[in-house]
Amino acid sequence: MKYIGAHVSASPDVSAAPAEAAALGATAFALFTAPENRWRAPAPTEDVCARFREECARLGFSAAQILPHAGFLINLGSPDKRKLALSRLAFTDELNRCAMLGLTMINFHPGASLKAMDDEACLSQIAESINICLDKTSGVKAVIENTAGQGSNLGWDFSQIAYIIDRIEDKSRVGVCVDTCHAFAAGYDFSTPEAYQRSWEIFDSTIGREYLCGMHLNDAARGVGSRIDRHASIGAGNIGHEFFRRIMADPRTDGIPLILETPDPGLWSQEIRTLYGYSARPTAGQ
Repeated sequence: MKYIGAHVSASPDVSAAPAEAAALGATAFALFTAPENRWRAPAPTEDVCARFREECARLGFSAAQILPHAGFLINLGSPDKRKLALSRLAFTDELNRCAMLGLTMINFHPGASLKAMDDEACLSQIAESINICLDKTSGVKAVIENTAGQGSNLGWDFSQIAYIIDRIEDKSRVGVCVDTCHAFAAGYDFSTPEAYQRSWEIFDSTIGREYLCGMHLNDAARGVGSRIDRHASIGAGNIGHEFFRRIMADPRTDGIPLILETPDPGLWSQEIRTLYGYSARPTAGQ
């Protein structure tokens, strides 16, 4: 089963997100469980948590179909001690909010060195941060998103993600979300059948297919290896429609959330229908 959706709004609160996703014809969705540009946010009330769980059940969304996204301020590899402490607190909050909502995963960007420390030291600190946060929480998996490698962001090379995972104490609570635009920008060319196969072979041998927990499906506005993070609508970028046909036919993407972060929300319903057409399976409600 392919679970396809988009990153939807959580306004006025998270309980509104399932209905917004269903209105798109989605069978998966992502959301922010708190404002994405704040360090701390109040925990959701018991009433909001109950309504969120009820709406998910009513509309057929299980936890396996939902991939929430952590806030953008979090940098678990920060060289600034104050911001590192804030990042660890914020990520612990993210894990706890997901648990309260009945969710089992939280997607996050691993971190950046800000060119103030070497890459290996930053990657080690990211792993240490994840271990600290996981040790304070339970039941929610930390899902590392690959980056485009723009600036000093780490996690663009699959070997960097493998380095982090290797240092996680409880490997049952860590996974990976592959963003297709980011991977392409980082140099993993998905645009031909041969390149597609080779990129996944690198992923499987470097990280391991068992860690794949979700994907962000985005075309890329810039070229392969550009290291520039610019999403494009499906088929409107340099990866192209044929890649998305291959993704929809690939059994490795069964049973995980496939989330659109393409730049035009007005196209999401159409893009979901297009992707389901590629998979030869009906959209929700059909």
